[in-house]
Amino acid sequence: MIGHPANLRVRGRLERDVPLAGMTSWRVGGHAQWLFEPEDVDDLAHFLACVPETFPRMLLGLGSNVLVRDGGIDGVVIHLSGTLNQRLRPDPERVELGAGLACAQAARFCAAEGLTGAEFLAGIPGTIGGALAMNAGAWGGEIWPLVEWVETMDHQGLRLVRTPADFRIAYRSVTGSGAEFFLRTVLRLQQGDPSAARARIQELLRERSEKQPLGLPSGGSVFRNPEGRHAAVLIEQAGLKGLRRGGAEVSRKHANFITHDGTACAADIEWLIEEVQRRVEARSGIRLIPEVRVIGRKESQQ
Repeated sequence: MIGHPANLRVRGRLERDVPLAGMTSWRVGGHAQWLFEPEDVDDLAHFLACVPETFPRMLLGLGSNVLVRDGGIDGVVIHLSGTLNQRLRPDPERVELGAGLACAQAARFCAAEGLTGAEFLAGIPGTIGGALAMNAGAWGGEIWPLVEWVETMDHQGLRLVRTPADFRIAYRSVTGSGAEFFLRTVLRLQQGDPSAARARIQELLRERSEKQPLGLPSGGSVFRNPEGRHAAVLIEQAGLKGLRRGGAEVSRKHANFITHDGTACAADIEWLIEEVQRRVEARSGIRLIPEVRVIGRKESQQ
């Protein structure tokens, strides 16, 4: 074991003090103490085997469901988007997808291959790894019902194969993997018409564009839908559309989105998340649970 990242030789990118705002869809937040972008799975395994588990590490894909606080993140951020992005069709009804592959790319690949059932992935603004970690879904579809098996890696760099039976899977929740994270998955789909699948994707994307504030930085849906209810409706009923803090605002187009005009900081957005929770609970008695993760330190340490 080598220990500190500064003493480690890798084939991918390993840099100190890297800004993370440009790697998240909210476009805010501080720096990573270290950023590692592995060349491939072997490079990632080597890194994890050499850096002690006591050194903090965090995975980042497209950054669509995370809010990085202004103080940044201690330890190392492992950025997988753009690296583990394979897409293969091993047999007529299955696809193999890397954890760093964007969900929208996965949907288009499946459609081009004449496989149906994964069109909803086009509406998930993250990676396959992130979708697996939270059982992401859209338009009534979720990823885990399609999963045949996954490959994971633990924090010592050991690779393992798991099936859905190894996890407890619920709405926007996947537990049971412990300290492991996802490397790739095989999905089982149905054979169909490529043109129809592509048309369905375009239909879903048009609907998304009409209903969601895609022209401004956001983290996607902020809160999970409570059972039998819609978070956006509860927020709107509490009169919170347009609520602002600094440059951040509860979207007037879709109340379960928080957008900003380019001048907000992460603290503004976090304040709005907490204020929406407080006011919705005061009005309806329902405590909204964030779908996004808030990570890092609130203030920079000089």
